[in-house]
Amino acid sequence: MDIVAMPFPYNTNVVSRKQYDDHITLYEGYVSKTNEITNVLATQPEYNTANATAGHYRGWKKSEPYALNGAILHECYFGNLGNESGPPQQKTQHLMDRHFGGFDKWKEDFIACALSARGWCILVFEQRTGTCRNILLDSHDDGYIACAFPIIVLDMYEHAYFIDYGTDKTAYINRFISNIRWDFIEKRAVTVLPRV
Repeated sequence: MDIVAMPFPYNTNVVSRKQYDDHITLYEGYVSKTNEITNVLATQPEYNTANATAGHYRGWKKSEPYALNGAILHECYFGNLGNESGPPQQKTQHLMDRHFGGFDKWKEDFIACALSARGWCILVFEQRTGTCRNILLDSHDDGYIACAFPIIVLDMYEHAYFIDYGTDKTAYINRFISNIRWDFIEKRAVTVLPRV
């Protein structure tokens, strides 16, 4: 079954319109590749040649989580990009208080995590321990904790900020945090709160 790229109208002052539009094009490419991979695996799987070293089936299966996570993480990222937001809302603040000791401590850890990331920085609810933590991914499919639920997603690949910020990652991260759509994040926080 094909997936369809979601519409994300430009409504943020975190990045310029050009940066945003170029990024949307990249996201649409992940959606397209996910559909291509799904189609190949459904119509030409070549099961009889499958093996752990190399081959047609292995190559497509390795590409599958990379492309699909690329689409999903970009959807989460575009969804939480805002425009001059205020403080976190009640449920989100509760998660930050409980798991980090408050917004400022969460922010300090999130910034350090983002500066250390080559791909993504994500505040997740991790189901095994029942805790929220900031995690980093060096690629879409490298570093993600199984069954972790994304709450705040920041794209740290250079394509997300380089046109506007050059090598100044800190300015990009701080601008992002100052413009998070807390109403959108609150909906994600409500999803995990019954479990914490």
